[in-house]
Amino acid sequence: MNEKPVSREEIFKELDEFQSLDCKYSDGRILGSMCTEAHPIAKEVFNRFLDSNLGDPGLFKGTKLIEDEVLKMIGSFLSLENPSGHIVTGGTEANIMAIRAARNLAREKGISNGEIIVPQSAHFSFKKAVDMLNLKLVNAELDENYRIDPSSVEDNVNENTVAIVGIAGTTELGMIDPIEELSDIALENDVHLHVDAAFGGFSIPFLKDNHDFPRFDFSLPGVKSITVDPHKMGLAPIPSGGILFRDNTFLDAMSVDSPYLTIKHQSTIVGTRLGASSAATFAVMKYLGKEGYRKFAEESLVKTHFLANELKGLGYDLVVEPNLNIVAFNHPNLKTDDLAVMLEERNWKVSCSVCPKAIRVILMNHIKKDNLIEFISDLKEISESI
Repeated sequence: MNEKPVSREEIFKELDEFQSLDCKYSDGRILGSMCTEAHPIAKEVFNRFLDSNLGDPGLFKGTKLIEDEVLKMIGSFLSLENPSGHIVTGGTEANIMAIRAARNLAREKGISNGEIIVPQSAHFSFKKAVDMLNLKLVNAELDENYRIDPSSVEDNVNENTVAIVGIAGTTELGMIDPIEELSDIALENDVHLHVDAAFGGFSIPFLKDNHDFPRFDFSLPGVKSITVDPHKMGLAPIPSGGILFRDNTFLDAMSVDSPYLTIKHQSTIVGTRLGASSAATFAVMKYLGKEGYRKFAEESLVKTHFLANELKGLGYDLVVEPNLNIVAFNHPNLKTDDLAVMLEERNWKVSCSVCPKAIRVILMNHIKKDNLIEFISDLKEISESI
């Protein structure tokens, strides 16, 4: 560390050099990210609340009220009027909290060697959860459309099962698991059903009026918790994740004493929690309303179908017809990794799915039709060159 103070100008010059190495959403070339540039009003509000700490809400009562309002607003489109929960760092923390609550409640029923059943398409955060919580991970098989197979779940439920996980908008393909069937299984076996809607939670509710989507939310009685990330399709800044529970029972199950704070019990994983995330999410949700989110979600689907149709026209193979705004594809005569390298050489920032192996493009707000036309042109050149 420097001995003497460094000038503001020198600091910002050095930071500019570092930041110049970062990719920018505004370039429209980041094709493999589930995050996007935060809405301007969210950025402005985020800065205003940088010093607020929701880990000690008695000192920041107004910010705590904001968090409560955000949860109610999210609950309003997830079929739960008064959810319990928190705005946290992201889907990983939210998923870990959901599994922790399920494990603790299962312990009260005498289950000491707990297991969770997740689809093969589940986010890697569940691997972290079982490692941290000393649980066993059981993978349920997928059907031909890469959604969890309910019969595989039924085959794997046993006396040690503490939770079943379903996905509403899988990380790799954007598929929506049959949550309604999982709800029935969970109820029949008295098992916690958690829905990871980190990606789909801010789009499916705004698309269902004009499109045929299955139920995945608290309208299903077996659903006990839902992860939903405002910093994905919600256009809030990073870090803004959300965990919603059906009632306070689940928060109480993982509450610990916090005697030196203004509250005496705390249920979140982290202690100090940034209040700016809640405030920024509140602002952008108020500013856009359901109408605004419906518009963004519909625009994303239009771009998705445009890209999918163009790919098929060029002879590329879609892994599956898109449910949400993710397109996964391969070239019939190229390995996925080789195609990824060719696209990277053309300065496209793509990612590869694993189950199955494919190029994965997520049609977020920062990707415009002009970007897609250029991307399709490059794919055509690649196809013609082999």
